[in-house]
Amino acid sequence: MLTIALSKGRIFDETLPLLAAAGIVPSEDPESSRKLIIGTNQPDVRLIIVRASDVPTYVQHGAADLGIAGRDVLIEHGGAGLYQPLDLEIAKCRMMVAVRKGFDYEAAVRQGARLRIASKYPGIARDHFAKKGVHVDIIKLYGSMELAPLVGLADAIVDLVSTGNTLKANDLVAVEPIVDISSRLVVNMAALKLKHDIIRPLLDTFASSVAV
Repeated sequence: MLTIALSKGRIFDETLPLLAAAGIVPSEDPESSRKLIIGTNQPDVRLIIVRASDVPTYVQHGAADLGIAGRDVLIEHGGAGLYQPLDLEIAKCRMMVAVRKGFDYEAAVRQGARLRIASKYPGIARDHFAKKGVHVDIIKLYGSMELAPLVGLADAIVDLVSTGNTLKANDLVAVEPIVDISSRLVVNMAALKLKHDIIRPLLDTFASSVAV
């Protein structure tokens, strides 16, 4: 049995064509099903539906043989015990620093003020500002990041930005890019050896699909 860890939403939707190219079709839509383990048209392939941030953990510990996770999640996780053979070039966006309109970010950074940064990516945020020599207090949030600067909880946020529409709707503006994000294939190191005959053709098919 080959187990593939995926998260709902954009990554799942953009993975479907890659799976189809490998002859794998999910038996159910995770958005309409309550099942966390979904079969496919291949009797020896199943999908498990987990939180995006948990994909690397399931793969690292062997609960899944492979998975698809955003670079943001992999950076935050650290990537220990994972083979990352392929950037799938899906679910693209950018990690950015954003502030409320009217906040003079450049002046705050230049003056060396201690900033409060809200993010669900504390590791990425801390590393970014450390490289700039800026002292920060990291406030970890799990959602509604845009609210933090508006109510005075934080001076800035570090979050994923795709279209920028959510920032605009909440009177925020992106002021600094950190890293470009896309989703990557991650493989359990032991599974790669033990299930090489089934995993390798899948990797080759994904690679061919991405190259098109």
